[in-house]
Amino acid sequence: MAQQTNIAAQTAFGEAVVTGNLDAIDGIVAPDSVDHDPAPGQAPGPEGYKAMFGELREAFPDLHVEVEHLVATDDELAFAYVITGTHMGPLMGRPATGRKVSYRGMQISRFDRDGKLVERWGSSDELGMLRQLGLAEV
Repeated sequence: MAQQTNIAAQTAFGEAVVTGNLDAIDGIVAPDSVDHDPAPGQAPGPEGYKAMFGELREAFPDLHVEVEHLVATDDELAFAYVITGTHMGPLMGRPATGRKVSYRGMQISRFDRDGKLVERWGSSDELGMLRQLGLAEV
């Protein structure tokens, strides 16, 4: 049962990001949640995730996350995903390019007994994304 609860919480997190309903993250992420791979300047807890994904959605308003593989235990989920979107807003101080991106990532999420996200480890191919946008040398 814990696996299904955690999968539902992770799915709700993804839906909050894709739809832009970032306030929903408050009900999914524990207040003292730790992101072991935070974005530069990312605050802890739900506020940090909301700010980070808010900036990403501003840069990519059509942001989409597709989970390609998922493994679950009673308190952890590991998954591989693909992020796609069109660069229509500022990103890292750079203006929109109008280019489309598609890049991969992986994440491990740990949940408490209440199904709240308490820890996250993750990595996305940000260099690949920047190269696709023409913002990094090949």
